[in-house]
Amino acid sequence: MTSTTTGTPTSAGRAPAALGARLRTLPTVLWRGRATDAAWVRPAYLGLLALTALLYCWNLAVNGWANAFYSAAVQAGASNWEAFLYGSSDAGNSITVDKPPASLWVMALSVRLFGLSPASILLPEAIMGVLTVALVFAIVRRHFPPQAALIAGAATALTPVATLMFRFDNPDALLVLLLTLATYLTLRGVEDGRARWLLWAGVAVGFAFLTKQLQAFLILPVLVGVVLFASPRRIGVRFAHLFGALGTLLLSAGWWVAIVTLVPASMRPYIGGSQHNSFLELTFGYNGFGRLTGNETGSVTGGGGVRGNAGGGVWGSTGIGRLFSGEFGTQVAWLLPAALVLLVVGVVVLWRRPRIDGARATVLLLGGTLVVTALALSFGAGIIHPYYSVALAPAIGGLVGAGAWLLWERRAALWARIVAALVVLGTTWWSVVLMAEASSFLPWLRVVVVMAGVLAAVALVALPFVRAFAPIAVAAALIAALTAPLAWSVNTTLTAHTGSLPTAGPAVSVGFGGTRPHFGQGGFGGRRAFGAQGGFGGFGGRGGFGAQGTTGTGTGQGGLGALAGGGGGLLGGDVQVASALVQALQANASHYTWAAAAVGSQNAASYQLASGEAVMPLGGFNGSDPSPTLAQFERYVAEGRIHYFIASGGIGRSNGGSSASSEIASWVESHFASSTVGGVTVYDLSPGSALAGA
Repeated sequence: MTSTTTGTPTSAGRAPAALGARLRTLPTVLWRGRATDAAWVRPAYLGLLALTALLYCWNLAVNGWANAFYSAAVQAGASNWEAFLYGSSDAGNSITVDKPPASLWVMALSVRLFGLSPASILLPEAIMGVLTVALVFAIVRRHFPPQAALIAGAATALTPVATLMFRFDNPDALLVLLLTLATYLTLRGVEDGRARWLLWAGVAVGFAFLTKQLQAFLILPVLVGVVLFASPRRIGVRFAHLFGALGTLLLSAGWWVAIVTLVPASMRPYIGGSQHNSFLELTFGYNGFGRLTGNETGSVTGGGGVRGNAGGGVWGSTGIGRLFSGEFGTQVAWLLPAALVLLVVGVVVLWRRPRIDGARATVLLLGGTLVVTALALSFGAGIIHPYYSVALAPAIGGLVGAGAWLLWERRAALWARIVAALVVLGTTWWSVVLMAEASSFLPWLRVVVVMAGVLAAVALVALPFVRAFAPIAVAAALIAALTAPLAWSVNTTLTAHTGSLPTAGPAVSVGFGGTRPHFGQGGFGGRRAFGAQGGFGGFGGRGGFGAQGTTGTGTGQGGLGALAGGGGGLLGGDVQVASALVQALQANASHYTWAAAAVGSQNAASYQLASGEAVMPLGGFNGSDPSPTLAQFERYVAEGRIHYFIASGGIGRSNGGSSASSEIASWVESHFASSTVGGVTVYDLSPGSALAGA
């Protein structure tokens, strides 16, 4: 479009032309990167992302349904839009999972596009991992050279717990991605003082809240503090921008909370994890302050549960050493000591720079995130699982990359070389300590790491005397620091991880108070099988979930599952769903809202995923939520909405929770006849099947 008076293009005509020009140059920009970068930078960056994608996608389907609790909810959301909106465990919309549904939305959309399979559920998680690594690179690259950003990205990608959780269907993958995005956006806002970056950061944190509730807010004090300290705008403008960001946070999270709160309880699913059908109770109790205090009504155990160590609960001792010991250490702590030392180095080296210095703001953002999150995980007296530590991975990786460069560019100074050598030697020693936790796993690797660490330390100190030592020092230091995490990560990709409590790497000998089984591979949250003759394909996976599965007894075998006295176990045990039971659940399923009901979400999920039909999880995840009550269940049965009751699993009343599921089980046993199908006790609840006189 041109002006009729001047013949020059108007603004309306220039906009499409400019957009077209940008689109034409986009491939070149993506490949070439910054105009000032050396030719090797962008290929190296894309190579980092490609290798990360390979690590996270390789053998992806070996994890099967991963956490069946969430996979069943994804299945429900992919087949029913109401279940999609609320995050229901079943397509009948009896109860939600015990988290908000944002992470389920992503996986359910993938299933709607590609069909239900382990690969379609887990592939989005792997993509989130690659995007997280890209964001860590971008954060560090803003004010540090590409070498530092590449190290930061590699350290993040190779953190074993990151490899685990970016191949798993728990909410943590999306949580880490969104919080890393919020950090990047905050840094951009600090750099140029524009409000738009902080507004978008608020949106990211808001959706992080819809992923895992109050854990998303742990880094808010850090983000706010860095903005107030380092933004170039006047103090009043800084506060105005932060209030704007608070507004976008409330809007991005509040719309869903408003729906759940305002819709009458009779017109929506029960809020899983709460005792009074309240999302706010879930937010501030079970998934909020209860994680810090241990006061979590309805949980497996709480602050007053079984104690393995002084000052701790069933989930291990609390204190500053928690992240460095037991299961936590081998998940995330390989580079944690180095990151803490390099944080101090960064603060000291950069402290005299101007208030608005971007490099110092980067270190403060990453360091603050690391310290605040680590303290919450270390001292939380409630349910704190080792895999929660994935939230530390981006901060650790970023600090290692940035801090290592700060020392390297000062290598002419003796103090910098000595500190660098000590960091390398300390990391080497710590890697050997952690590798000893799995003493039978690649014992020769300890020799490699020690040799590389010593060589790197010597080369660093001797740099001024022999210039050729520079590449030797860098290569040896990277080998010493990253080889062990790489081995743990590769092992994670080759091993099936399922159930509620997965852990990365090989089994370790010392855990919460002594020797214990490896979470996610037996014991707590062990391997689940649903018919080994079927196939689901995907990324080199093996095994199957077909209808021709082997007959199994369905009895719990290990860990806390044994507390249930049957079924698959509360936290996921060895469950096999026989083909005969699958066929029974599928028979006339369209005539019922729920093909069956079972105590506890993990057990219900097993049968739901195997049959493809809705199964009501009595009592939610722990079997201790009052959903449904006995009166409600009796009404559902009278209305002919439930076909079977499966007498297996679930812990029922737990830590002050409801006993409704136990009452329902007793009522069913006294009013209906049982039969055994595929080794599992089943009660037919269809109309006319009640015992005479019951």
